[in-house]
Amino acid sequence: MDLSYETLSTIAKSFGLFYLIALSIGITIYAFWPSLGKRFDKAAQSVLDDEEGPCR
Repeated sequence: MDLSYETLSTIAKSFGLFYLIALSIGITIYAFWPSLGKRFDKAAQSVLDDEEGPCR
């Protein structure tokens, strides 16, 4: 098997594409996982809970 630049480049590009697709799917599943909804809601509200009054 002759490993030319074109062959290695194609393998690297394909691996990178599949890696990014798998990473995107994993992040999407993590973001929409039902048991993590409370954690995300708490994080969203924590910004508002830390305020004691209007900024001066």
